Amino acid sequence: MKVLIIMGSESDKPVMEESQKYLQYFGIEGEMVVASAHRNPETVRELCITAKEKGFGVVIAAAGMAAHLPGVVSAFTSLPVLGVPLEGGLPGGIDALYSIVQMPSGVPVGTLAVGKAGARNAAVLAARMFALTNDAIAAKVEAFKQNGYRI
Repeated sequence: MKVLIIMGSESDKPVMEESQKYLQYFGIEGEMVVASAHRNPETVRELCITAKEKGFGVVIAAAGMAAHLPGVVSAFTSLPVLGVPLEGGLPGGIDALYSIVQMPSGVPVGTLAVGKAGARNAAVLAARMFALTNDAIAAKVEAFKQNGYRI
């Protein structure tokens, strides 16, 4: 079970490393890739259409401003997509939040909080999804809860 983390810009890495850190705690492999829906649409498409065959079970997609990346990812895969809005446009990342949460019917993106809290919770949510069929991850999720939601 692996998680693909796609972010729109190299500058997003410090925030999305939080997802990676939490995935490691749960014993889940995470692969981080920078690919913009606007600058690298073909790369994004290829990552999405091959993700399942490469063993990924969830995609975390993070973007700021117009934040089209999570929706584009959802359009190209049937895997669960967790969207992390990032700051960069309007104060507090509200533009990215609205962009990600307002997906059309049939193209879902599970939208998390803006920034590091969202990046962390995306990893926790992925772990909870994997815990449904993996006892080792389920035990880590329970330990995480017992530890006051800290790693």
